[in-house]
Amino acid sequence: MARQLPGDIEGKRLYTMRDATIIKRLLSYAKPYIKYFVLAFLYMIFTVIFGVLEPVLIGESINIIIYDFDVPRLFTILSILVLVIISGNGFNYLQTIILQKTGQSIIYDIREEIFTHLQYHDIAYLNSRPTGSLVTRVTNDTNTLNEMYTSVIISVFKNLLMIVGILIAMFILNRTLTLYVLIVIPFIIIFSFLFRILSRKAYRQVRRNLSNINAFLAEHLSGMKIIQIFNKENVKFNQFNERNTKLKHAYYKQITIFGIYRPTMYFLYMLATAIVLFFGSELVITDVIQIGILFAFYQYIGRFFEPIQQLAEQFNILQSAFASSERIFGILDTKAEILDADDAIELEDMEGQIEFKNVWFAYNEGEWILKDVSFKVRPRESVAFVGATGAGKTTILALITRNYDIQKGQILIDGIDIQQIKKQSLRKYIGQMLQDVFMFSGTIRSNIVLRDETISDERMVQACKYVNANYFIDKLEHKYEEPVRERGNNFSLGERQLLSFARTIVHDPKVMILDEATSNIDTETEQLIQESLKKMMNIGTMLIVAHRLSTIQHVDKIIVLSKGEILEQGNHQELLKERGHYYKLYRLQYQNKSEDSTD
Repeated sequence: MARQLPGDIEGKRLYTMRDATIIKRLLSYAKPYIKYFVLAFLYMIFTVIFGVLEPVLIGESINIIIYDFDVPRLFTILSILVLVIISGNGFNYLQTIILQKTGQSIIYDIREEIFTHLQYHDIAYLNSRPTGSLVTRVTNDTNTLNEMYTSVIISVFKNLLMIVGILIAMFILNRTLTLYVLIVIPFIIIFSFLFRILSRKAYRQVRRNLSNINAFLAEHLSGMKIIQIFNKENVKFNQFNERNTKLKHAYYKQITIFGIYRPTMYFLYMLATAIVLFFGSELVITDVIQIGILFAFYQYIGRFFEPIQQLAEQFNILQSAFASSERIFGILDTKAEILDADDAIELEDMEGQIEFKNVWFAYNEGEWILKDVSFKVRPRESVAFVGATGAGKTTILALITRNYDIQKGQILIDGIDIQQIKKQSLRKYIGQMLQDVFMFSGTIRSNIVLRDETISDERMVQACKYVNANYFIDKLEHKYEEPVRERGNNFSLGERQLLSFARTIVHDPKVMILDEATSNIDTETEQLIQESLKKMMNIGTMLIVAHRLSTIQHVDKIIVLSKGEILEQGNHQELLKERGHYYKLYRLQYQNKSEDSTD
């Protein structure tokens, strides 16, 4: 029962937050590193001071050369200027190094938080979200935040201090000329405010469309085989082109907004320069100021607009970071529905007794998948669930592992309601072997032990022999160190299934779940598995969903389901004698098998 994500995970709606809220949450990640930011801030103050001093020293050097040439004094001023330049660059270097390292540490923490959050989220939630969109959150969106932490936070303060420092220096040099320069300030504020509003909207659209295209690529690259089989390349190209076009137009809009803003700022800079040169020249001619001061003002105008331009670019980065932050917080703010109770217990062991008491369950409200289902499975008993597609077989297995919570009734493990057991503790004792086997990139060994270093090689090999996986592993060049490519596509379906059996057995489960785990296996491999299944039934409680009735004839109990209700219960022979629903299913499969063999 997945909820709608309060974010743009599927490109349908945007999760928006106030800037103040975003800033507060982003700064919370920087809190553990506050001492590094304080140190960088101190270095930044020295950088600003030295930057403000440079034009004054250059102007004073010009005045000495033109009005009162004095070599020792000129040498002293120039020496101080060189020292100021070197010191300013040195402090700037230290500030940059500290911020880069700190920024990477913060992004590391954010990535870990998102990944951990997704790992413990509901299966229903993850299944309802495009993988590409989730990947975008963990990679692209967090990378966008990195530049904010490393470039924006301190640099904004630096540029603001630089602007204030320059204005103070200009007022000290000449108040009248400074007041002329301030004429352009209102225009700067107006255009910057408009740019802020428009660029925010543009960045949201860019991140939204980028996420959509990533999700499309992730899905269709995985399904490329089907696309080629059905000759749908042109159709899929058109669908990709539509998304690609939207992304392009979003970028165009973003570039246009910034392309208008920057030339506007440059125009205001040239206007301020013209004002300084026009009125400053008159002041020089009338001997109110010296040429060195006019040159210092000219330098200050450039340095005054430089941080303004940088603030615009940093605001650009900030808008991108805010847009990414909204998408990241959209995930983090969507909490899992399947949560441990406050008083949930940790299981020390499990016998494997399972009981359903009047269980009702629906994925969507009112659409009941299970209706008043009750049954009991004794420890080490093997039980199979059969019935038509949609009867509720797989749902029962999903409920036992608490992938979903029921609406009515009770599910008990060893007499304890599973909602009173911690999820991880519950799942620790349950092994699942599914129809669609997922293999990780790595080796056969890493896929079986799943990085659990407590599992010895001997124990792993025994598990593989137990399920007959050793028959094909021993033929491989590297045996258990044989590389496994993405999704295990260098192994057959049957081989992957045998590896999943070994993976389950080696972790010593008390309850084993086989959800149509033999449906993809060829006849030869199936014969190997039949022997394995008989042995596995002695390990613990076994729950099986199988369409092939031939694979469940030896189980202790068969539960026949139809439209979410239990029709019959009993072993294979008992159900055949009743000549009910199971008997019809068996006769139908037997008849089809006979016809196939005749053909």
